[in-house]
Amino acid sequence: MPDAPRRLIPPIKRLSLAALLAAALPLAAPAPSTATAAPAPVNLALSGTAEASSVELDRPDFAAAHVIDGDAATRWSSKYADDNWVQVKLAEPSKVDHVTLRWPNACARDFVLQTSADGLTWTDVASLQRDTCPRVDVIDVGADRPVSYVRMQGRKRWAGYGYSISEFEIWNLPQAPKPTLGLLPKPVSLTEDGGQPFVLHGNTRIVTSGAGAQAPADHLARLLRTATGYRVRVAAHGDGPSPIFVSVGPGKGPAGHEEEGYTLKVTSGSVTIEAATANGALNAVQTLRQLLPQWVPAGGTPSVPAVTITDYPRFAYRGVMLDVARSFYPVADVKRYIDTAAQYKINRLHLHLTDDQGWRIAMDTPADNPAGIDYGLLTRVSGATAMTRDANGNLMGTELGHTGFYTKADYTEIVRYAGENGMVVVPEIDLPGHTNAALHAIPQLNTAGALPRPAAGQTTVPANGTGAVGYSSLDSASPATYEFAEQVLTQLARLTPGPYLHIGGDEAHSTGHADYTKMVDAFTQDVAGLGKTVMGWNEYSSTALPKDKAIVQYWNGDKAQVSRAVAERGAEVVLSPASNAYVPQRQDPRQPQGGTWACGGVCGLDRHYGWDPGAFLPGVAESSVHGVESALWGEWIRGIRQAEYWNYPRVIATAEVGWTPQDQRDYQDFKERLSVAGGRLTVAKVNFFPTADVPWRIAVLGTSGSPGQARWTVTAPGYAAGDLPATISWSDGVQETVTLTTDRPGSIPEMWNNGAFTAVSTRAFPGAGRYTGTLRIKRPGWAAVEGTLTVTVG
Repeated sequence: MPDAPRRLIPPIKRLSLAALLAAALPLAAPAPSTATAAPAPVNLALSGTAEASSVELDRPDFAAAHVIDGDAATRWSSKYADDNWVQVKLAEPSKVDHVTLRWPNACARDFVLQTSADGLTWTDVASLQRDTCPRVDVIDVGADRPVSYVRMQGRKRWAGYGYSISEFEIWNLPQAPKPTLGLLPKPVSLTEDGGQPFVLHGNTRIVTSGAGAQAPADHLARLLRTATGYRVRVAAHGDGPSPIFVSVGPGKGPAGHEEEGYTLKVTSGSVTIEAATANGALNAVQTLRQLLPQWVPAGGTPSVPAVTITDYPRFAYRGVMLDVARSFYPVADVKRYIDTAAQYKINRLHLHLTDDQGWRIAMDTPADNPAGIDYGLLTRVSGATAMTRDANGNLMGTELGHTGFYTKADYTEIVRYAGENGMVVVPEIDLPGHTNAALHAIPQLNTAGALPRPAAGQTTVPANGTGAVGYSSLDSASPATYEFAEQVLTQLARLTPGPYLHIGGDEAHSTGHADYTKMVDAFTQDVAGLGKTVMGWNEYSSTALPKDKAIVQYWNGDKAQVSRAVAERGAEVVLSPASNAYVPQRQDPRQPQGGTWACGGVCGLDRHYGWDPGAFLPGVAESSVHGVESALWGEWIRGIRQAEYWNYPRVIATAEVGWTPQDQRDYQDFKERLSVAGGRLTVAKVNFFPTADVPWRIAVLGTSGSPGQARWTVTAPGYAAGDLPATISWSDGVQETVTLTTDRPGSIPEMWNNGAFTAVSTRAFPGAGRYTGTLRIKRPGWAAVEGTLTVTVG
């Protein structure tokens, strides 16, 4: 990820293409066509029978048979006691390589996997203790002799409920990951055409057609130049091998989906992007970017498989929110935030610019200023405040919140950079509550009806860095309130080319209803008068919203009230339900910080993926849903690496919720595609949480073939070096056991995912010649992953 503008992938020292072809690929060579194909792994459980010691509530929908029905949406659940088991009797005695247990919830904290030949005498295969749920456990069995029964014997439950297993898989051979291109979000229509891939060359040209093609073509060229080091050029016409055509104009996009739709055709000889708009072509660029190998920035061959894609979004608005008010993010970090989200076709950046803890956008003092407000105080005073400690003195987060603010030039640069990446900025000034930072800075706002009240002898209220909410309010009876709000919204509108202004409106608990309605009605009319579409949190849906020009952002509370605003005021809805889209609700019980209120526990990846925006609000048709947004709040989060760790991969889930048709979405399929993204994110140095029930893939690349420097790079999200036994087999018969190393071990308390691993050969070569080494990594239940390189000696 970049630190400088326009770099979406970090520059990394390149090897020559010839060296790459000799040293790096393929990861696993295909068997010659004349060879006998290896037998495919078989899940022996599917032909077996299942029984359990108990069934929750004695209901058939929790019966043991569900663990072997091949449907991850069903499950067995036990009664509420620790000593319970579920077992599978195989159709015939068989050798077992490994077992996979899929726990959707109510996992075991402590259990034993057992096997038996007769169902009477049991052998303990493994005793396991686990501290996360939901999850997937893969356990090597490697039985020397055939077994007839396999049992999960519970010792300790996760909580008060019983045990729940959705699938109890018993495999006779190691498995290989399912083939997938790993595209996220899932395209509407994808055909893998087979045949030879498209290979980018050093003199490849991007050829444009139509005025709207220039910006997406330039964006693609920058990406490819950074990734490959090639001098990729953009021209109205061009020659040379492997051209990329970007054509934008009327009739070019999918019919009925012209605004953001596109088609992408990849053959061995060319890549063709067609779209009706520049935004559509940019979406195609993001898809093409994901089709490149994860290793391109690290030296992989820049090839793209032959595909035909027709694609367009389900919803127009697919957003991410960044709370810069509670803890500040400098411009470079906001750009990095944009870069990562844009890959997944996120197209709205909601900046929560003001709150009780800080004010982050500079305002000028106008010549016409009846109240005499010094608007510069907003950032001089409340740009220097942020989250601190809670009411009991406990530190909120790993450190104090970061202070700072955006000048108008800073904000303009963020808007420009977001637009370059296909994003519209949605600025939020939170009114009439969440206003302590404004009250702390501006004496004129501290009138009789404002809350809280200044201490005796003070003209403003004190700063408040706690996580308290609902206590602050502007004064509905003060002219200064309306003058201030109008001035701030007017200046922000001038800086914001996008159609939205967000006025907050949430959690105004200390504001009386009549006062709240009076102020919000005035603020929404201000926004309408500025030619913008007003947005606000769902509390404001009880007011007289501008007719047919307002958006309600739902997070929690009264759904019926939102439905009335849609029916009576013609409002549209952006959905950010806390239980499905709020960060930092914990995504795993191992995390020491974060909220749990939204889900009554963790809000895992399954919650962020498994909901339907089109059917979420009773009485609100899908046609009135403008889109979805993942909201990252800043009570606990400090800095961009923590923001990435809390956001990803959950933002990717929200991106697919907003893009892909509901009937084409499936959580298991999503996790398979997501497993590919883990390596890409690792190579791009994006910090993310290695969600426990995602089968993150291991990938290996030989990166240096110099004598004494034979080196491989390995991506393996969520693993420690000790989890990955590695050996090198050399063509002269030498075998090495190597230990993987990384400069960034994973740590959930410290909010770090592990970085890429390195394996280095330490052998001495006996003489001149070419030596080919294959690094082999084996993990439980999976076929080995290999990467080969050749060393030339003397």
